Amino acid sequence: MRFASPQFLWLLLVLPPALLLFLWWTARRKETLLGRFIEPRLLADLLAGVSPTRRRVRAALLVTGIVCLIFTLARPQWGFELEEITRRGLDIVVAIDTSKSMLAEDIAPNRLARAKLAALDLMQQAKADRLGLVAFAGNAFMQCPLTIDDIAFQQCVEALNVNIIPQGGTAIAEAIETAAKTFKYEADNYKVLVILTDGEDHDPRAVEAATQAAKAGMKIFTVGIGTTEGDLLRVKEADGRTDYVHDEAGNVVKSRLNEPLLQQIATAGNGFYLPLRGAKTVEILYERGLAPLPKTEGQVKTVKRWHERFQWPLATAILLLIAEMLFPERRRASHQAQDRTSPESLRAAPPEAGTPNAVAAILTVVLTLFFAPLTADASPSQALRDYRSGRYDDALKEYQRLIGKKKDDPRLNFNAGAAAYRDGQFESAGRHFGDVLSAPDLALQQNAYYNLGNTFYRLGDREQELDKKRETWERSLKEYDSALKLGPKDEDAKFNYEFVKKRLEELKQQQQQQQRKDKNRDQQQQQQAQNNQQDQQKQDQQKQQAENQSGQQKDHQKQQPEQAQSSADQQKEKSSDQQREQQDAEARGVQPMTPQQARQLLDAQKAEEAMLPVEPEGRPEKGGRAFKDW
Repeated sequence: MRFASPQFLWLLLVLPPALLLFLWWTARRKETLLGRFIEPRLLADLLAGVSPTRRRVRAALLVTGIVCLIFTLARPQWGFELEEITRRGLDIVVAIDTSKSMLAEDIAPNRLARAKLAALDLMQQAKADRLGLVAFAGNAFMQCPLTIDDIAFQQCVEALNVNIIPQGGTAIAEAIETAAKTFKYEADNYKVLVILTDGEDHDPRAVEAATQAAKAGMKIFTVGIGTTEGDLLRVKEADGRTDYVHDEAGNVVKSRLNEPLLQQIATAGNGFYLPLRGAKTVEILYERGLAPLPKTEGQVKTVKRWHERFQWPLATAILLLIAEMLFPERRRASHQAQDRTSPESLRAAPPEAGTPNAVAAILTVVLTLFFAPLTADASPSQALRDYRSGRYDDALKEYQRLIGKKKDDPRLNFNAGAAAYRDGQFESAGRHFGDVLSAPDLALQQNAYYNLGNTFYRLGDREQELDKKRETWERSLKEYDSALKLGPKDEDAKFNYEFVKKRLEELKQQQQQQQRKDKNRDQQQQQQAQNNQQDQQKQDQQKQQAENQSGQQKDHQKQQPEQAQSSADQQKEKSSDQQREQQDAEARGVQPMTPQQARQLLDAQKAEEAMLPVEPEGRPEKGGRAFKDW
């Protein structure tokens, strides 16, 4: 015998004791109320027919019925038959980070231990799939090839530690490439890579490697291990002492979860990112990411087909609850008593106030268990009432106060973002919606992406500068695209995406027209400046010419008396020179030449000059040497 869902057996420690305590309290409460409104001397007569034993029997029937219902939820199974089945599943490679940063204890017991538990949980979910294991740190290698042997995969996972790879660091790109080589010879099946890491990548090629792997047909999902606050890294020495990890400068290393990088890798690999928070992270990953993928036929495997036996405890529980409702608390009167009693006294007595029955008890327990947290703190209810009443600012303040107390609840950030958006505080709304993107709930992530698209559109609509408006609207389109990846059937996201895309195209056309106008205006201004420069140059030239003419006139006026004086002086010198020459000639006995004689002498010299040979141009060479004229 076995139980298919043994986790429900834990309810046996909670619900039956709580129900017994509730029945005891209601009985005491009823006695107290009866004592307030009925005289003690009359109380014994009124309760003469009520049997305490019957009350205990009814309580036992109720509690036993609830116990049978819990066994029904646990799904008891006994008896089985062997059956050969052909597995139809996926090829899933799990890559686990074994670097020293995985020793951080920001999640108990440490990141590596939680990553190994997540891998084993994925093995439980992927019952019909083949699993492989890649360990990576400074480099990566295939720890376990693709196999349907769950025991072999489990042993490989449990053998992982931070010393399994000698080279330190975190090389996510090499892990992706190693997985791609594993899938190289598995062309018929769908290829899936699940990376469990804290995202402290020392290789900048991770996103590029994810993009190339996606082109080759591989789908990549990332699971973040750790917290954004991080923790100091500690390692155990050989002698058992604990020491901190130091960097090259001697500072203690603090490791933090790098969620943006893991989101980029998952987006490039056509998958999505989930932080490892809560007990259902791997279940959500498989149900929403891996299970919808097309599966192919695999190997034949012999399995045990257990027979379900939950029908027996379920039928027993139904019968016990019916018996509890029909079993009366009062004893039946004897025939002799009936004969002596008036007919009115034989009428069935109405049920007493506060008498417990199966339905009332179950409803009371359920309401107590599920609504106790809400009654303990009515602050979220107050914030919701403020939101519905249109007091968005008060609702936002209340949600922000609650976020300070419960930082790990993404729903509070989502509600705060909605209140800020309604109040027109789009910057604050964008911050709150951005904090929701790491939530494990994919539906909440999809709504956050959608609301971020609306928020950035509103922010862009407020911008006056066209460049900033265009950048903000482009980011709005990106958020809508992310929302459509998580929810392809979201008609509102599709409509808003097309609307913003159309507005963005109109804005780009407006920018082009504005640029052409600015260019034409600049050309006109440049032409005008050139014309003004030319006019200025002309004016300067005219002014310079006028100044030159004025200066020449002044110089001419100054030179006229000087030339007259110079001419008079030259005439005097000439006459004095002629007189001296005449005196010298007379002294030498030479007669002066008459004008007629001088003219004849000049004519004779001109005739001799005409007879001289003309030297040819170009200066010809003489005796093979170039002519030199110096």
